Amino acid sequence: MVYSSSILPLNVRDISFEARGKRLIKDLSFTIDAGSRTMILGANGAGKSLLLRLCHGLLDPMAGVVDWNGNATFSKHVRERQAMVFQRPVMLRRTSIANIEYTLKLRGVDKAERSERAYEILKRIGLGRLANQPARVLSFGEQQRLAMARAWVINPEVLFLDEPSASLDPSATHSIEETISAIAESGTTIIMTTHDLGQARRLGTDVMFMHRGRLLEYTSAESFFEGPQNDLAQAFLRGDLLWWKRKEPYPGGGIDQGALRNKED
Repeated sequence: MVYSSSILPLNVRDISFEARGKRLIKDLSFTIDAGSRTMILGANGAGKSLLLRLCHGLLDPMAGVVDWNGNATFSKHVRERQAMVFQRPVMLRRTSIANIEYTLKLRGVDKAERSERAYEILKRIGLGRLANQPARVLSFGEQQRLAMARAWVINPEVLFLDEPSASLDPSATHSIEETISAIAESGTTIIMTTHDLGQARRLGTDVMFMHRGRLLEYTSAESFFEGPQNDLAQAFLRGDLLWWKRKEPYPGGGIDQGALRNKED
């Protein structure tokens, strides 16, 4: 399927989200351009995974707008040009290759073409030999790569990844990172949460740092790891515990405007 227009840039404007009377996302604004690999960092509870779900369209913000290249609604075009892989992906009760074929079937790909495309993407991520294995008997790392292949096969313009290598050993993490790099090199924009600072440094072009639902710093990965401007980001890089830090670091919205890069300039 050929698309005539891009869904990027992704423009998020003043979004907030609340659950059970508690504001979990607070007045977030940012822009992500095509070709970036944006790493979203922050302690547990910062709102990273929730932000991915809001951008992906699984949840609606209670205030503000998620705008895809001027389109503030999740049209069919927007839905079909982006995908998400969760920290614990769900495998269908079928073989590895059939998991991917099913994705192509949902996109209306001809039956004769589905098997060829599915096997080709499995080979690209190093799982060709496991094509006929039941997906649910694969190791967790293999299942995660299969989930990425299932997303990659539709050629998404944007791929959201939520802690893709959580709980994996170094070897499996390396395979995941190789897959992410290959997907990025194919032209897909990556937006990803991770707790692994080394991984963010290796893969990222940009970094967002979140704390308690607020975006406190957004800059290039190089600048962030050389020395973030925000004091909580500095503490996070040092490995300090942030639970005791003040609840409202910055008045009137909570974003350190000096550290937040204006991506539109």
